[in-house]
Order: sequence, then C-alpha cells, then structure tokens
Amino acid sequence: MTEADKVLSAASLSVRYGKVTALNQAAIHVPAGHIVTVIGANGAGKSSLLNAMMGALPINGHSTGQVTYQGVNIQNWPVERRVAQGLCLVPERRELFASMSVEDNLLLGGFRLFRARTPGWRNQLTEVYRIFPRLRERRAQHAGTLSGGERQMLAVGRALMSQPRVLMLDEPSLGLAPLIVREIFQIIARLRDTGVAILLVEQNARAALQVADYGYVIETGNIILEGAARELAADQRVIDSYLGLGAARVTVE
Repeated sequence: MTEADKVLSAASLSVRYGKVTALNQAAIHVPAGHIVTVIGANGAGKSSLLNAMMGALPINGHSTGQVTYQGVNIQNWPVERRVAQGLCLVPERRELFASMSVEDNLLLGGFRLFRARTPGWRNQLTEVYRIFPRLRERRAQHAGTLSGGERQMLAVGRALMSQPRVLMLDEPSLGLAPLIVREIFQIIARLRDTGVAILLVEQNARAALQVADYGYVIETGNIILEGAARELAADQRVIDSYLGLGAARVTVE
C-alpha cells in the first residue's frame, strides 16, 4: 500500500486517561474505498482509537502520536475541522435527536454542507433514502420511536448526509437482535460501493471480518495482529478468542 492509497492513518498513537493507558503505540491505515475493521473485546481500546482519530476524546483523555488524513498531519486539529474536511464518526450511543423527525435528523447531518453553501446538498437525502428505504417510510416519525435497528440506520444515514470521505463506526451492532445485525452489516458492505472509506470498530468479530477488506486485532490497548480480513478469520488465534466453533460457515449475505 502506497502513501497515496491511505486516506486515513495513525502512527504511534497512544491514549491515556490520567495514569491509565488505553491505547499503546497503535498504527493503522485506512485506504480509500475500503472497509477496515478493528476487533477486540470490550475495554480493549477500540473506542479510544476511534475517538483519538476523530479528535473527540473526553476531557480527561490525552493522545500522542500522529494522525494523518489525506497526507496531512491532523493530530492537533479540533474535531470541528476534521468534520469539515470529511471525517465523520457514528458513536456507539448514536446520539440522535429523539423529539425530532427522522428527516430533520438527516437534514441536520447535512448542516456542514448547508453552511458551506454547497450546491445541491439536499440531494444527498435522496441517496440516503435509496440506501435506507425504511427511513423514507419513517421520515415523519420521531427518532425516539424507532426500533434499535432503525435508529442505527438513522445514525449512519445522518453521517452520510455530510458526504464524508471517511466514515468511522463505533460498535454498530451493539444491542441489536441477530437478524438486524445481519441487515446492518449488509448495508455497511454496500456502502463500500459509494466510495467512502470505512473504519469499523466491532466486538462482533465474525460479522466485521466478513464485510471488511483488512483487519486489526486489539487487546489491552495493543494491536497484536493485522492482515487481510479473510486471513484473520482463518487464523486459529482469532478463531479461538473471538469467533468460536463454526465461524467459517457463517456469512453475511
């Protein structure tokens, strides 16, 4: 992979909360138009990695190292500038506006383009409804009345309204029923075709590795394995720790 292929990278990226190290010297690369996943157990440092790359660490968090976006070191950029340049994070909590309609939540996602007076920015709404037809059906409904799967769709759709170059997803399957998880991952796989690069953080290693092109395994803040997603899914250490028996027979179709 050449430097030109890497739309987003981290090098020697560490995160501390007070005296506690949550992430230690991480290095990852996200090529344009690819899905890259980071898998690991709860508390392994996955969300700290995402938040550090987004510049969205909590007030007691501190990161060191380098984050590079389109060849530029953005480690000292505030989160607002990163968003303005095409980085977007869908947080684990989704953070929707429950008392607002589905469509109003989506339109808020395009506020950056509206403020920049980008011509035709509302046309992205048609594309989001094409990807998520259920949101079109629910467009006048309050976001707080949606099911868990629909709320996740809305959170991703709202992020897509800003036409990001890199979409970061934090535990998109969290709290969802198995059938809905499958649907969400089918949508994530299709998003690759839109050209957006995706950095996917997941506890559901099986589903994540099935849709990803490349993967990293993180344990206690350290990246211990990396490689093509198919290779990781066949690695006995990954199978024993994260996939379990029969993992190779399960597919996201």
